[in-house]
Amino acid sequence: MMKRIDSFSRMPFSRLAALTAVVILSIMPYTSHAQYTNWTPFYDEWQNMKGIEPRQYISYKVSEPIVIDGDLEEAAWHYLPWTEFFIDIEGSVKPRPYYRTQAKIAWDDSFLYFAGDIEDYHVWGTLTEHDAIMYFDNNFEIFIEPDNDSHHYYELEINALNSVWDLMLHTPYRDGGERDSAWSIPGLETAIKVHGTLNDPSDRDSGWSVEVAIPWTVLAEYADTPSPPRDGDSWRINFSRAEWEHEIVEETYAKPRGGRCENWVWSPPGVINMHCPEKWGYVQFSTAKPGTAQFTPEPTEPARMLLHDIYYAQRDFYRRNDRYAASIGELGLAVGTHENVSGSPSIQLTAEGYLASVTVESEEVARQVISIRQDSKISVARE
Repeated sequence: MMKRIDSFSRMPFSRLAALTAVVILSIMPYTSHAQYTNWTPFYDEWQNMKGIEPRQYISYKVSEPIVIDGDLEEAAWHYLPWTEFFIDIEGSVKPRPYYRTQAKIAWDDSFLYFAGDIEDYHVWGTLTEHDAIMYFDNNFEIFIEPDNDSHHYYELEINALNSVWDLMLHTPYRDGGERDSAWSIPGLETAIKVHGTLNDPSDRDSGWSVEVAIPWTVLAEYADTPSPPRDGDSWRINFSRAEWEHEIVEETYAKPRGGRCENWVWSPPGVINMHCPEKWGYVQFSTAKPGTAQFTPEPTEPARMLLHDIYYAQRDFYRRNDRYAASIGELGLAVGTHENVSGSPSIQLTAEGYLASVTVESEEVARQVISIRQDSKISVARE
């Protein structure tokens, strides 16, 4: 078992890690990874994306702090539900992963807890530097977006050596965002338990498990919503796993030249890009007895998908015309009808780009206007 408790304050990205990143990115012949990309799906690819419903999960509050030691057999986890097994990042159109991966989420007044169970017959890792680019190893990744606006989200990646890369993005890569690796998590607790041996190719392992505890005080920094949450609140969360093809060279694990990286996720976006927060899962927090709460779907989700329909169509329109469309008609969208959406969407051109808006109203939802900008940021104005 490997355990780490970090109590550091904000720190700059180390020179060694930065140099390592530059060297790796310049010489690595491997397949592009799903995490670090500014590629934006085209509108026809969005048609596949929007047909995939975000996963749903209820995270129950625990009465006692969870001991972060990598052991998922303790009583605190026993009664909490697993997520679905991870599938390919592109969805069910791709083959089922050859290893199983699943996760649990819990919380109390101090921490947001995560557990990951990672099946793997060959547990290995190489990166030991904090804030190294962890997806160049087999890893487990957590994405947290508190207020459902597609901006200001957190990411944590961890490998089987319990090495951590914690970072945040104010804007998705696709919209010109840059990762902030200088951002860190004071009070972070992580632990790994290897079921087998580590970095020993002479035997067959079962896998590894991970536990993570993130203080709510850190998550509150960019959360325009209560942190810790209230009973019934929902956040957007997702998980990913990078699994690299490997070979054994002189009794040591290594990546073959041109080796493939599999990307397996909990809530698939439908394209090889994890940084599409609108496709992450909905996690509802509950103070009820585990297993007794009913998930309440987000009533504005149809409106949000309609707005992203406009967003992706506008991206294509801009590529062709070097400007944004001024109306739904000019954009050429067939809007149709959507649950809880009142009237037709509108587009207003701005100095920065545009603002597309829809009105949401139903018995469950007070009348409100939801909008999306050219950089995919969602805003809500209640009337």
